[in-house]
Amino acid sequence: MEIRALDAELVILGGLNDGIWPKTPQPDPWLNRSMRKKAALLLPERQIGLSAHDYQQAIAAPRVILSRAVRNAEAETVPSRWLNRLMNLMDGLPQRNGSLALVEMRARGAKWLALARALEQPTVEQTADPRLQPANRPAPQPPIAARPAKLSLTNIERLIRDPYAIYARYILRLHPLDPLHQVPDARDRGIIVHEVLERFVKTRPENENRAEARARLLTLAREVLAEESPFPSARALWLAKLDRAADHFLTQDAKHGGTALAIETKGALKLDGLDFTLFGTPDRIDRLPDGTLQLIDYKTGAAPTAAQQKTYAKQLLLAAVMADRGGFADLGASRVAKITYIGLGSGEDVVETEITEALLTEHWDKLLALIARYFRRSTGYTARRALFEIRHPGDYDHLSRFGEWEMSDRAVAEMVGTEVVEPATPEGNE
Repeated sequence: MEIRALDAELVILGGLNDGIWPKTPQPDPWLNRSMRKKAALLLPERQIGLSAHDYQQAIAAPRVILSRAVRNAEAETVPSRWLNRLMNLMDGLPQRNGSLALVEMRARGAKWLALARALEQPTVEQTADPRLQPANRPAPQPPIAARPAKLSLTNIERLIRDPYAIYARYILRLHPLDPLHQVPDARDRGIIVHEVLERFVKTRPENENRAEARARLLTLAREVLAEESPFPSARALWLAKLDRAADHFLTQDAKHGGTALAIETKGALKLDGLDFTLFGTPDRIDRLPDGTLQLIDYKTGAAPTAAQQKTYAKQLLLAAVMADRGGFADLGASRVAKITYIGLGSGEDVVETEITEALLTEHWDKLLALIARYFRRSTGYTARRALFEIRHPGDYDHLSRFGEWEMSDRAVAEMVGTEVVEPATPEGNE
């Protein structure tokens, strides 16, 4: 309304795409169009009419620039219906020189686009400056002595998917800062859910029936949420999610009749012939009725599929290797019968894998080969090597200057007096 009272010699109408101008009407969660009309309330079309009125007044200025984005981050955009109508009208009036006028309008607009592109073109001096060249996909090769001598089970997947993150965190010792404005996130929820389930298993009374177990689980959830989360809305939301997942968890908890031996117990295993130690803390280790072990990991999101476990998500498989080779001091060398990922998200997700000696040997040999490779100076820590999702944001993307290089670029690693080109092997989306 204020803009209408002002005069301007030049008016720029930007965002002339459908969905922006006119804006897509917001859905009414309470009343449909017919109910709104019967109640004498304003209809959604009124807002489109007001936008059309604004457009009609603005385009009548002495000089106007019509502008829109041809595409957004996801796909090509659709021109505003008024822009389409204007172009169709002018194209349909050749006898009134409408087509010629449209060509001249586009030509005048092309001059502004050319100026905008020229502003982004570097000068000859800038092009020759090596400091201003786009970065290559990095794969730094630090000295062997600086490389980590131990990694956790979860960081083995990170080493496979995004080695550069291991380099930045454990060699450069750069740790992400917490945001200034703290908000509840998936990490907080995961910590709280694991604490609830840990207390549930550790305080289990004898001869507890299903109804009593469910009530005790939700009581513990309320207690932990009150202690650990300062966000009332998050507490209510996460308690509701735990309530929905409670029956699924209790079913899996009693499925094989195991007895919990270790809850959040840390283990460690030194690799043969390498100055490297694998350590980790499985969520839970159960002794099954036949004396074998079952390793359990809780996931607040989706559990990794069998294919993902084979190549990337090796957390429980390597924990089984640790248990088999005596990596958990309190248990000694023990045979593992199965590993289980229990998803506690929206669906009843569970992925179980039967463990055999051949499977343990296979993943032990692969781990040795992986770590031995990174104990060679010629192996670089490639950035974003095989992320699950290409758009997945990384804590160190700005450091690797991601955006100056593409996921398909080869990784270039520099050493003293030599240069090594290492294939990036980006598997991309699985």
